[in-house]
Formats: sequence, structure tokens, C-alpha cells
Amino acid sequence: MSNDLDTVFAALADPTRRAILAMLLEDDMAVTDVAEPFEMSLAAISKHLMILTRAGLISQEKRGRVKWCKLEPDALRAASVWMQGFGQFEPVNLDAFERFLQAELPAGDDA
Repeated sequence: MSNDLDTVFAALADPTRRAILAMLLEDDMAVTDVAEPFEMSLAAISKHLMILTRAGLISQEKRGRVKWCKLEPDALRAASVWMQGFGQFEPVNLDAFERFLQAELPAGDDA
């Protein structure tokens, strides 16, 4: 289980991948539609999607000529259970935590 958690948390560590997951909350999306709002190549987006797929956070399916991405919300269950196991903490809102860190850390600090 530890390796699975490591894979999920590593996938969630990247802001682009978190943005992709947020987009997929709405509905399944074609890979080209996922790539549209990002200023990076389709190959770079495909690498992010592969990492999310390996972590089990999304699935990809070919429909005709188009590859579609679908959120797999159950994949976050183990991570959520692990975080809630600390009991003394409120449920974690990762987006709020990221905003807090951005506000607190000086710009350009990649620590």
C-alpha cells in the first residue's frame, strides 16, 4: 500500500496534474481538450496524463480516433484514509493548502 500512496502523492505533487484532475471533475475529456488551456506541447500533457494513469487517478480510453480521459475518484480514497488517520487534523483541502503555501512562501522559493 505504501508504494501506491507514494505514486498517488507523487502524481498530486505537480500543479499541472492537479489542474487536469480538477478539469476532469466536470466530465470526461478528450486529450486534446485537456491540453488546450495549458501552454505546453501535447507530448508534455501526454506525459502528465500517463503519470495520472499509472497512479490510477484517471483512466484513458480510445473512442474511435480520439483518446478520452476519465477521473477515477476511488483512487484518492487510500490517500484520504491515510491523511484522516492522523485524527487531530481536519479533512485536508489540498487546493486551500496550496493557496496558503503560495501566500506564505516568498516568490521564487522552490524549497
